[in-house]
Amino acid sequence: MSDIEKVKQLRQSTGAGFKDCNAALKESNGDLEKASEILRVKGIAKASKKMSRDAKEGVVVISGNTNKTSIIEINCETDFVAKNDDFISFVKELSEINNNCSSEIEKLKVSKMKNGKSVEDNLVSLIAKIGEKITIGKLKTVENKNSFNFIYQHSVVRDNVSKLGVVVSLETIHKFDDIKTFGKQLSMHIAASNPLALNSNDIKREIIIKEQELIAEELKNSGKTSEIASKISEGKINKFKEENALMTQNWVMEPKKKVKDILSDINISDLKIKEFFRIKIGE
Repeated sequence: MSDIEKVKQLRQSTGAGFKDCNAALKESNGDLEKASEILRVKGIAKASKKMSRDAKEGVVVISGNTNKTSIIEINCETDFVAKNDDFISFVKELSEINNNCSSEIEKLKVSKMKNGKSVEDNLVSLIAKIGEKITIGKLKTVENKNSFNFIYQHSVVRDNVSKLGVVVSLETIHKFDDIKTFGKQLSMHIAASNPLALNSNDIKREIIIKEQELIAEELKNSGKTSEIASKISEGKINKFKEENALMTQNWVMEPKKKVKDILSDINISDLKIKEFFRIKIGE
């Protein structure tokens, strides 16, 4: 990748200007990830969550029903191919097979498609026909006892094919209609807010460690005493956890309340958010 291409990619992922991106790349000896961290520490990068994004194209497809729902990401090189009829037909059939396979990737690859050939063989043929690299990305099947699944898809390409997809599972012994509105709104909230985990304690340790390292670097030359810097760091980490855990995020439709408050307001004692899964092309 040329220096100009690296600058373009860094600008796209961070929102920073050309000069800042160029300087960060020089400081990091051309390492894009380190350059992103440098921009963030300096307060230049507009969105920290874009640091590790990979600029791939493709689609997200959801299949199944309210009891068993599968979501799968299929990547390609250009958005033009992502809207190609042959590509769309392939991914829609692939999504149905994925639901039958419960997102077991090895089982999926050898499963037969309508033409009698395996998924893997059809994938090779499609790549040869279209002339672009096509890969199967993230995939997940959500199926829980006494639970209903809700979905949301944004930037829909066609039918159940989109650029962003969410599946969320709500556990309750109540009827589907009793939680229908909340389920739909919650899936939309997850799409917009991109939580990292259900609760703060569930956020992966490596993510917290990376955040602590970034904060430490940010405070290193602040002139604060170690005691004050430690308190500031603790406050920043707590805020990071609160903003990235679903239960403590501000509810997008009523920002003065947290998701946990909305869940409580519904007044269904056994209602629980069991799990969720979100895929967005480019992240």
